[in-house]
Amino acid sequence: MAQPAHVPFISPEAYLAWEAEQTERHEYINGEVFDVFAMAGAQDKHITVSMNLAFALRQHLRGSPCRTYMSDMRLQVEASNCYFYPDVLVTCSAKDASSASVKSEPKLLAEVLSPSTAAYDRGLKFAHYRNLPSLEEYILIDIDTRTIDGYRKGGDGLWVLHPFARGESVSLASVGLELTADELFSEVDD
Repeated sequence: MAQPAHVPFISPEAYLAWEAEQTERHEYINGEVFDVFAMAGAQDKHITVSMNLAFALRQHLRGSPCRTYMSDMRLQVEASNCYFYPDVLVTCSAKDASSASVKSEPKLLAEVLSPSTAAYDRGLKFAHYRNLPSLEEYILIDIDTRTIDGYRKGGDGLWVLHPFARGESVSLASVGLELTADELFSEVDD
């Protein structure tokens, strides 16, 4: 996980005011602020895969009440007292449509894994994301192995893993989209 930013423990309101003045993004976890750039270290492949997914979702959802956002949109997990910047976020919520800077009712979240964030994205971040009542699906994309772990919330509230092997199409059940591996990893060299 990232190193905490040099900010003392602060309230969510103070974080939002402070964050609005920053040139870089910071995630907030129950009073502690973390530098997103220290976590991500995003490279060309990471950004390309995130864009490929976001563009496919945006095209697929065009004309619907759903909106797709990339890593600059802040996500609030109120139950955990946290704010995150997921790589890709889809929301179909009227409440989210009325908020220009923070979303809180995502249907789908996706993270593109990097060596420095994989454990965090699979563990602590997913634990917080599971506190979102609206969340139906969480996608973890491993660029190095070209595999995807999709987690879907069942009717019983339990999260079930749906793994997609290298070369397999990815089924995003929450939004009814089938995405080929070639589309997802387009313009990403091995």
